[in-house]
Amino acid sequence: MKKEEIKEMTTADLTERLAQMEKAQLQLIANHTVSAIDNPASITKGRKEIARVKTELRAREIAAAK
Repeated sequence: MKKEEIKEMTTADLTERLAQMEKAQLQLIANHTVSAIDNPASITKGRKEIARVKTELRAREIAAAK
């Protein structure tokens, strides 16, 4: 997901998407722990996507506080 796509989403959509992404990330890590996954770089990619969403949510929180 690109930065522009994240900015277009509503805050409610972002929080819902964040919950889904975190759940998928935990599942991916658990699967990788048990047995090797095809693309271990997807763990890093998922972590970065989660960070992008959290950054946007925090920016909106700060903007709303002002």
